[in-house]
Amino acid sequence: MRLTERGRDAAALVAGAAWPLAFAPLNWWPVAPASLVALFLLLDGSAPRRAAMRGFAFGAGLFGAGVWWVFISMNHFGGLHWSLSAVITVVLIATLALFPAGFGWLAARWQPIAGGWRWLVGLPALWVAVEWLRSWLLSGFPWLLAGYAVDDTPLGAWAPVSGVLALSAGIAVTAGAFAWLLRTPRPRTAVIGAIVCGVVWGSGAVLSRVEWTSRGGAPLDVALLQGNIGQDIKWASSSLVPTIDLYQGLTEQHWDADLIVWPEAALPALKHQLDPYLDELAARAARNEASIVMGILVREGTAAPFDYFNAVLSLDDGGLYYKRHLVPFGEFFPIPGFMREWLRMLSLPYSDFTRGPRDQPPLRAAGQALAASICYEAAYGAEMIRALPEATLLVNVSNDAWFGDSIAPHQHLQIVRMRAREASRWLVRATNSGITAVVAPDGRLAATIPQFEVGVLRASVQPLAGATPYSRTGNWPLLILIGVLLGVSARLRYA
Repeated sequence: MRLTERGRDAAALVAGAAWPLAFAPLNWWPVAPASLVALFLLLDGSAPRRAAMRGFAFGAGLFGAGVWWVFISMNHFGGLHWSLSAVITVVLIATLALFPAGFGWLAARWQPIAGGWRWLVGLPALWVAVEWLRSWLLSGFPWLLAGYAVDDTPLGAWAPVSGVLALSAGIAVTAGAFAWLLRTPRPRTAVIGAIVCGVVWGSGAVLSRVEWTSRGGAPLDVALLQGNIGQDIKWASSSLVPTIDLYQGLTEQHWDADLIVWPEAALPALKHQLDPYLDELAARAARNEASIVMGILVREGTAAPFDYFNAVLSLDDGGLYYKRHLVPFGEFFPIPGFMREWLRMLSLPYSDFTRGPRDQPPLRAAGQALAASICYEAAYGAEMIRALPEATLLVNVSNDAWFGDSIAPHQHLQIVRMRAREASRWLVRATNSGITAVVAPDGRLAATIPQFEVGVLRASVQPLAGATPYSRTGNWPLLILIGVLLGVSARLRYA
């Protein structure tokens, strides 16, 4: 059956809407290459304008089904009226859909019309380039990149070599091979496609045997605290003392741990307001030969206007890590000042947060160097590797209570797992409401505790030394290769 143009547009929308099924919490990873196969074929033979519209439909389905939880953050917890929350959510989805739209236009305008190069090289390279662009342009939104879907497959072993985009490339090449076979069902097509896919997936199986890092000290016994403070009451003035008592009580039960981690902005106050308590807590930790690392809000400056930072504090030496990648409309407002109160999402009595310095030394705690990250910035792999190879352990603090009981916390944890695999380090993650977890260097979940419960996760982790290829070079080798391949594709189109 041959689809009409409108039928193909509708099919692109459905293919995009299926995309999130490949990711957590369902993890039906074959859906990702299948969705790309559908998109590649639906774009085949389309004029640039129509291809852009079809790509936009794919993106609307993808992000509509994949990031609808933004509405929960704004309406239920941010206090925005449901109508305004809906409008902002739709605008975000439409903006993100412009990236697949651009992919469609460029595929029709600059890629070879037919042949193995189009399907096995041109379209996959273009898809990876667009994912990379989406990960940083206008602050970036690197959510639901194809590579995250296949972390638990042989392709996952490419993460320490070239990062999550290398896994996206493997998915795209696989999709291109199947699309080529469906478009041109010949024995030669099948053989070449099978060889290419065999190399892509087989190389991952070989790389999985490589040990990129080695022991960097004695194992650490860690305790990760999950307070499960409701977002709707967290910043009420009446919550400060009960929150301190809760985390103090959880800590008292685990002084035998080497490293105790509290979640993002664990206490609803600024650091200078808590200094006497923090000094006493640090003294108690020292007496028990334990180290505490916690998320905390920091005000700097001697007079208004002050600078406010979302930070991680080590009580060992008072060292601070300041969050570098802030969330637009969540931690800062890239809009005129007169609109800020109208659109403010967070119930915080403070100004916009200030971005932390680009390069910061690792935190020191429990005799180790820690690469810290806060919440959403764990989605930026190229930024997290800046503390490597000096850091021997990754620490992430977060507060996913903003997303309620949606798919977002599961997607977020899947992203965090990739950071452990890229660095080939153990990663410990303490969150307010879950999912608190310990992640092994191969991305495997070593331990978790349920969401929406008060609890402490205990585990033993091994500090690791050494550097993966990705931690040394970041995305640049892959991006240079992609650029060369796209240049060849454009030349072949008009040769």
